[in-house]
Amino acid sequence: MTIIGGPSTKRQKGPFGKFRKPGLFSKGPPHSRIPPSCRAPAPTPPWSSPGTAPPSTPTPAGPTYRHADLLRESGLFAEVHECFWKEEPNFRHVLEGVDAPRVYVVPDFISSGYFTEEVIPRELGLSGPVTRRGEQEIYYCEPVGLHPAMTGVLLERAAEVTAGAPPDPARTALFLIGHGTGLNDNSTKVVYEQAARIRERGPYAECHAAFMEQAPFIKDWRETTALPHVIAVPFFIADGLHSYEDIPVLLGMTENVREHGFRNPHPIGGRTLWYASAIGTDPRIAEVVLAQVENFDARHGVA
Repeated sequence: MTIIGGPSTKRQKGPFGKFRKPGLFSKGPPHSRIPPSCRAPAPTPPWSSPGTAPPSTPTPAGPTYRHADLLRESGLFAEVHECFWKEEPNFRHVLEGVDAPRVYVVPDFISSGYFTEEVIPRELGLSGPVTRRGEQEIYYCEPVGLHPAMTGVLLERAAEVTAGAPPDPARTALFLIGHGTGLNDNSTKVVYEQAARIRERGPYAECHAAFMEQAPFIKDWRETTALPHVIAVPFFIADGLHSYEDIPVLLGMTENVREHGFRNPHPIGGRTLWYASAIGTDPRIAEVVLAQVENFDARHGVA
């Protein structure tokens, strides 16, 4: 989760107006709105370049640190803090170190559910979307995965992973892969919604939501589509056991992703499959955090 304490005194002088101008998401990739000097290295896909070094050992917190760094370096906010559930800095104590009178809390989560609806509000002492604590106002935003801008990030990730040899879109199916659980419908709802948005845009012949642990199962992708080209994008915040080991096995990949990295494409049963790293590792997620802050301001009339 990222906590943004701010705004910065530089905010009104920045390239984005308040944060940015409305509608910028329709004018270019989200990544373009972080000042160039503050951007993470361009996501040139090592996973599409045979012979590149395998990725370093991922940590679940790694993407959140990188997104916070981008926001911190952008100078759009007076303070940017990260906090986590099972490691330091912890949810429970992070607000003690925030001095800004206005604080935005943006969960770096794919979906809403138990953590965003119960754990985070409880640990931070939040009473609703707006919590007043002395002279401080705390604004609780929606998780990054719920913002419509995620659709663009997913499509760009799919385009990047196939950049070396783009398949014919008319003969390509895109799969968005979620974990799946029967404990909370919201965890799958967001995957279905993103797949529907991509189908509406129509860049590929098909787009499917699929899951590791509930139907429709990703292991059944060969029955789900008859198309010869398939792109698979894990809809997870961080790489780890699922994206490095579980999902590749379910897809039928024989290459060890943890050892060799995200090299593509993979010939499987007479078809061609491209496999991407978890969407949450994309540096453009920092822009989605900004979009959720703007969305909160618009919905709650924050000037």
